[in-house]
Amino acid sequence: MEFAEFIKTPTVENVCMKRPFTKSVTGTLCITGHHVILSSRSENHEELWVRHHVILSSRSENHEELWLLHSAIDSTEKKMTQSNGKYILILRCKDLQMIELEFNGGDDCLDVASSIEKLSHVDDISLKYPFFYRAGFEPLEDGWQAFLPENEYTRFKDCSEEWRLSYVNKDYKVCASYPHAVIVPKSIDDETVIKASQFRQNGRFPVLSYYHRQTKAVMMRCSQPLTGMNNKRCKEDERMVNSVMGRGNKGYIIDTRSPSAAKSAQNKGMIKSVMGRDNKGYIIDTRSPSAAKSAQNKGMVKSVMGVTTKVIS
Repeated sequence: MEFAEFIKTPTVENVCMKRPFTKSVTGTLCITGHHVILSSRSENHEELWVRHHVILSSRSENHEELWLLHSAIDSTEKKMTQSNGKYILILRCKDLQMIELEFNGGDDCLDVASSIEKLSHVDDISLKYPFFYRAGFEPLEDGWQAFLPENEYTRFKDCSEEWRLSYVNKDYKVCASYPHAVIVPKSIDDETVIKASQFRQNGRFPVLSYYHRQTKAVMMRCSQPLTGMNNKRCKEDERMVNSVMGRGNKGYIIDTRSPSAAKSAQNKGMIKSVMGRDNKGYIIDTRSPSAAKSAQNKGMVKSVMGVTTKVIS
């Protein structure tokens, strides 16, 4: 689709633009794929830019600009004045601004109104202005290269024997909300990670988020397991969690959902304070209260600093 299909009349002469508390400007109106430009080459050399995408107005001694965002246009109205026979197109913006464009001919007014209405409601996101915008300055640095997972992994030298950098999500097919490189237990291969992701909502399998050098305590994040009504289990997912805790160690669930939601997600076992320094594994559940309630298994719940906790064996 080309923008030219929407533009019936690209330029119109002697168009007067009026705004409240601002003097009128008369000049040539030009419609482009993303802009409406009103330029006046008079003595004070005023120029008005009305962009369909963002509202931005500036004024100088001999120059004036107005930028109007596509989504900022709430409605358009066409009318004819009886006194001077002019045709007026009113643009009502969502920020309560009103812009009047006064035309000498009715056909020009109708063509411009039709073009603006269509250009302001383009459904294809790839045709939006950000995909055509070219910045007029050189960026100081490439933001995509500012925080690379590889560079962050070099900070984990102390845990390189237990953890590794995995590119299982390089195409973002395993989990769309995870980066292309994640840190997972070294004893877990990529095939196990993929199967574990299929057991987690939105594919958010357990990954390393924090490592404490002195105590070697780690914090991992993941989404809720898809146990379903039959309390299904996944040996690959359990293997990932158990590989972090090790043999003989108990794990704690720190459920930040409401008590009612966490109640149904409890597992069998005892409740212990999460403030202790014993060698335990903790699961922090940040799901919504309703989601936490349905995920709990039988057991006891205790609130610690506003966080619902539960021991898992």
